[in-house]
Amino acid sequence: MKPFAKPSTTQAVKLAAALLLASALPAAPALAQELKIGYVNSERVLREAAPAKAAQTKLEAEFGKRDRELNEMANRLKAAADKFDKDKAALAPAEAQRRERELVEMDRDLQRKRREFQEDLNQRRNEELASVVERANRVIKQIYETEKYDLILQEAIFAGPRIDITEKVIKALSAPASAGR
Repeated sequence: MKPFAKPSTTQAVKLAAALLLASALPAAPALAQELKIGYVNSERVLREAAPAKAAQTKLEAEFGKRDRELNEMANRLKAAADKFDKDKAALAPAEAQRRERELVEMDRDLQRKRREFQEDLNQRRNEELASVVERANRVIKQIYETEKYDLILQEAIFAGPRIDITEKVIKALSAPASAGR
């Protein structure tokens, strides 16, 4: 029989690491149970919370008239284009060219106004949503502190319902006391 051989330094390090890992394994579930994690679905908060709905209603009221005007302008352009297509064969070449230039100009004007409308709407939406996000972050921080969370995530690939606190955030944001914040 061979006497017990002395392990190499590499083997000793591996053995020590394995022993350390094995000794820590029984404590791992206890450590995981003590860690309190929450998850908030930000998109759902921005869709369902009362302040987000109020912001959307405010934007619709503010931009609804302009949107209707643009739609009316588009309908007038389409009607004029349809009429031109129908009348084109009977028109003199100079008149056909003039009306075609008018249609091109009307279309260019409509596209410019739509771009301006979209830019204005996006800017106002960002302003309104920034306010909602700021309030939501305050509510999340309050929940974090009062319920002693270790970590609250707003972005996750997967999150189980046990750690999802989105509904709690929506209710806190939608509460009347939160409206004045």
